[in-house]
Amino acid sequence: MFDRLKLFKCFSFTASRDWLYRCSFSNANLRSVSTDLGEGTLMHFWVPKFPTQSKPNLVLVHGFGANAMWQYGEHLRHFTSRFNVYVPDLLFFGDSYTSRPERTESFQASCLMDFLKMHGVHKMSLVGISYGGFVGYSMAAQFPNVVERLVLCCAGVCLEEKDMENGLFRVSDLEEAANILMPQTPERLRELMRFSFVKPARGVPSWFLSDFIDVMCSDYIEEKRELIHNILTGRKLSNLPKIKQPTLIVWGEQDQIFPLELGHRLKRHIGESAALVTIRDAGHAVNLEKPKDFLKHLKSFLIDSPSSFSPNH
Repeated sequence: MFDRLKLFKCFSFTASRDWLYRCSFSNANLRSVSTDLGEGTLMHFWVPKFPTQSKPNLVLVHGFGANAMWQYGEHLRHFTSRFNVYVPDLLFFGDSYTSRPERTESFQASCLMDFLKMHGVHKMSLVGISYGGFVGYSMAAQFPNVVERLVLCCAGVCLEEKDMENGLFRVSDLEEAANILMPQTPERLRELMRFSFVKPARGVPSWFLSDFIDVMCSDYIEEKRELIHNILTGRKLSNLPKIKQPTLIVWGEQDQIFPLELGHRLKRHIGESAALVTIRDAGHAVNLEKPKDFLKHLKSFLIDSPSSFSPNH
């Protein structure tokens, strides 16, 4: 038994799972592409091996946590037959980075748009999870003629800096938020799991969590900390631009990172072109905790009845 435990500790389950996701993306007829955008910026995407002109385009944008493959791996196959699917690594995640000093979601959005235009994508629907929703909202605001439909999942774009002082969040300050979102110890990762899931996995050994941190959470730590600080510092709802695209807002009813109140606030801010759906018994990681419900709402909005979308459903 001791030898088997030593073997498990030497074998990276996280790296192996990442390799399996990489294979699944390749089997879904996507290929890994890195494009130099100039000025020290390199963007990595998964793009269609053979894009089809008659298909609409769908961009899937990840949040903090494991890379994009882990966040969308369970859903990918449901969309590749209907869409040309593009899955980016945001800057400082996966294989994307920049030497430029900008840390705003608007800069992330403009880099995604630069990449997509270079690869012939001029119209799209977009799904953004958590931080990816901040970037997706900025894309919709900056490029209203390009982003046609938008899904925002547990994306607290309507938060204000004063919300933290007023006790809306479980954390008391930015530093604590950054430490939880970028766990560097097994206990911090357990804390993130408790924040993200209604029913987090229990009894996960520390060596397993350490392996995940080594593979997924050890790069660009300071840059990611700056991204977190940037989305919260000085944020005011009055400065958030309005968007007019049909927008589906998806929220876990028991989200402890971005409470559901922010989903209602976002619905009010966007107005008649937005619908809010809440998923019961789900937290912030609703795409992982309730994948079937999450997928059902995405398919209904993006595939089944996009032309008859009712903001009041």
